[in-house]
Amino acid sequence: MNIPDTLEHPLVPLLALDTLWFQVAGTICNLRCTHCFISCAPDNHSHEMMTLDAVGRYLREAATLGVREYYFTGGEPFMNRDIFPILEATLQVGPATVLTNGLLLDPNRAARLRALSDASDYSLDLRVSLDGWGPRDHERIRGRGTFRRAVVGIRNLWHAGLNPVVTVTELADGVASSHGRERFLVLLRSFGLTRPRLKILPLFRIGAEEKRGRPYHRWERLAKDDLIDPERLQCGSGRMVTSRGVYVCPILIDHPSARMGESLSDSLRPFELSFSACYTCHVMGVTCRT
Repeated sequence: MNIPDTLEHPLVPLLALDTLWFQVAGTICNLRCTHCFISCAPDNHSHEMMTLDAVGRYLREAATLGVREYYFTGGEPFMNRDIFPILEATLQVGPATVLTNGLLLDPNRAARLRALSDASDYSLDLRVSLDGWGPRDHERIRGRGTFRRAVVGIRNLWHAGLNPVVTVTELADGVASSHGRERFLVLLRSFGLTRPRLKILPLFRIGAEEKRGRPYHRWERLAKDDLIDPERLQCGSGRMVTSRGVYVCPILIDHPSARMGESLSDSLRPFELSFSACYTCHVMGVTCRT
């Protein structure tokens, strides 16, 4: 199906700024995953680490705008030396979630995270990524030895009294089915998690994933007459902050036109869903929230 370059796209309004994301580690990561939609890597400095002061400025602005919850991603957040004071400051104003590959979650860091959680009236969640049913599946995406280390990190959190959310992409064949979901929960129970929590995510065919799998087809775009539900879309209630300013969402930080300004106030306006990744969010009903 040919779609002209002049195609008009739907606008999604910002219903309320409920959720604020921080690209706290920039695009700097200790891994080079072949499905990463922003191609994070040890040498990718497209977006830099965020400092405690920078995060603090946005937290103060967020408080005036009614933000209800905060998410921290990267890159690998635990590579940021300020991550613990950043989380401590955040947990004074709202619940926080950290997305991590789990490789740096040793017993000491797990204990410090538990202490932060215990000291706050708000919840602290950890989301740890796995990409398959075992080492063979996971390591073809994330590298040799990463499955065992991620499982160790998950267990360290559990033994510290924290129950992580394990996220898995649809690269794990069949995981999106009810049978696949139950099979994955059984896998998590085998790690010792008696109350496993699981989040399944689709693939976004941009960044490294575009090269590993396939790019979006030309027809995988939203048109102006497509009916959208802003309440089901991340961009209807959230924004993403990086070292380079405020972007519409965590998926599109490599696209200059997805940058909405320097401050949160600059971003309080509708956004045109002109990217193929927007098609995935719409069709799959994706939310990056836990």
